[in-house]
Amino acid sequence: MKKYFKSIVKYSFLFSIVFSASSCEDYLDITQEAVVSETAAFENFTRFQGFTEELYMCIPDFTNAYWTNSWNWGEDEIQSTARDFHFVVKIDNGNFLGWQSENDGWQAGWMNRNRNNMRTSGDRFQKDLWTLGWYGIRKANLGLANIDLLEEATQEEKNLIKGQLLFFRGWFHFQFMQYFGGLPYIDKVIPGDAPIQLPRLSYAECAEKAAADFRAAADLLPADWDNTVTGKRTETKNALRINKIMALGYLGKNYLWAGSPLMNKVSTGSESYNAEFCKKASEAFAELLNITESGGSKHALLPFAKYSDNFYTTGQNWAIPGGTEAIFRGPYLGAHSSTYGTAKQYQPAPILTDGDVKFLPTANYVDNYGMANGLPIANPTQADPVSGYDPSYPWKNRDPRFYNDIIYDGVKMVSGTMPAGSASDRYANLFSGGSYRNISTGSRTGYLLYKFIPITANLYDGGYNYGNNLNIHLPWMRLSDIYLMYAEATAVAYNSPTAKDPSYNKTAVDAINFVRDRAGVGHVASKFTGSVDAFMPELRRERAVELAFEGHRFNDLRRWMLLIKSPYTLKKSLEFDRDASFNPATPKTNKVNNLRQVTILERNFSEKHYWLPLKNADVSMYLEFPQNPGW
Repeated sequence: MKKYFKSIVKYSFLFSIVFSASSCEDYLDITQEAVVSETAAFENFTRFQGFTEELYMCIPDFTNAYWTNSWNWGEDEIQSTARDFHFVVKIDNGNFLGWQSENDGWQAGWMNRNRNNMRTSGDRFQKDLWTLGWYGIRKANLGLANIDLLEEATQEEKNLIKGQLLFFRGWFHFQFMQYFGGLPYIDKVIPGDAPIQLPRLSYAECAEKAAADFRAAADLLPADWDNTVTGKRTETKNALRINKIMALGYLGKNYLWAGSPLMNKVSTGSESYNAEFCKKASEAFAELLNITESGGSKHALLPFAKYSDNFYTTGQNWAIPGGTEAIFRGPYLGAHSSTYGTAKQYQPAPILTDGDVKFLPTANYVDNYGMANGLPIANPTQADPVSGYDPSYPWKNRDPRFYNDIIYDGVKMVSGTMPAGSASDRYANLFSGGSYRNISTGSRTGYLLYKFIPITANLYDGGYNYGNNLNIHLPWMRLSDIYLMYAEATAVAYNSPTAKDPSYNKTAVDAINFVRDRAGVGHVASKFTGSVDAFMPELRRERAVELAFEGHRFNDLRRWMLLIKSPYTLKKSLEFDRDASFNPATPKTNKVNNLRQVTILERNFSEKHYWLPLKNADVSMYLEFPQNPGW
């Protein structure tokens, strides 16, 4: 961190100076007109916006940061055994130091890489959160320190610049806080020669400072740049620009995280929710939802028929995914070169594609996908007459999102022509001993994950080939997440699942049901709405399903203080035999025999694993910056 606090150049706006390979004297013989002043970047809106836009290039693309990519670190996903360099494997082994570039020989992690290679270019290999996050904080502070130099601008233009800078300062701090806890909150430009003695603040203190930045940003920014005079100049090209909805979304998330059990424990000693922080979160989410539901922005839930557009597009000329539902996304460059590898990490090799690193949904996590009537599956190996679940027909009448996200036994995987010798692999052979069940490069769990790729993404149908324009890119935040965070914050803040924020017309339960309505799932049963204690397991299950494999589970389990507790430490496979009546034409209603779950691994965690360890070099800088407990 010392490098980022002290050594990042004071003026990070990069000017390209082209000069010939002639002598040094030729270079020194420059005209007065060629000298660029230190204040030039801040004198008008166009220049200042150019300075500011480098902050967007500091956002890492966790979906496509390497050839294959790991971002699900809870009990939700397990990797095939062919390789062991991704962070999820290190976490399984209790090695949380593995996020650091010093402990990542492959340099595959999106949180940290070799700092000497980091750039704000379009190269996905040259972006990580730790390096560019501190760089982004300094750049935001530098812009804010020079905001008064912006004289050749309208008030709207000044507000847009300042709002973006405040948002990014809050966003990078929030990303660090949620993994490492309270840190120094850097809200000014630190001179390069100044000693560093900023103390670590409590989580609550950091959250209040981030909230002030997000709130100020929300007050300055429009809900839609296209509806501003300034934004009209780049109309239809403003979707990624920071706006009021993004600022309110992270204002609420920052408060909800601060109010969650883990964060409240380190701030106050109590393992319960902090109701006051949750109330502030509820207010922020309500403000956001009132805007979106009244048509004050372009944001809205995508219809379920377009659900996959949240995560990938195909045949749309490399259009960035997300549609109206995406709230916050980073820029995405070089679509095919990255997507080509990401698409293959979900398919068994050599059955459907090549490659060796595969990411599989664990059987116990898939259990969260309940029944179409909205009821949970109490035990996947036992019949439940209340929900209608039958272990002899485990794929029948499930939540529609199960069929969208998960590949189970018997699903048709290839539409095109296959060699005669491979024809038996047209349908997913995921039963115990089936051809898709290969722990090295296939499924270890009895399931495949297809939430982020089309069914055609295989070597026979060629769905990931260049001509199909497959573009995979996950948003950091989307609107359905806002509804679920509102539900959680509101239920806790007002101690009732049927409570609502005074300014908004939906209760906590209504918010969940609104998300379920999109997928055609039954509403939350009345037995879960009588108290917060009864409601929370269903709220958590809904987050597990709606936001499955989008990178939220690890942090959710941590903030709920469940990560180190069984059954969340377990990763299981589903074992079963196909019945003789198997019919590939009707996979949902196929019968199976001897269904059971087998534990693949159990993670041995302790209290220290609730927080990632800081770098030893950073915590050795000065006494006021200590290491996280246990590390």
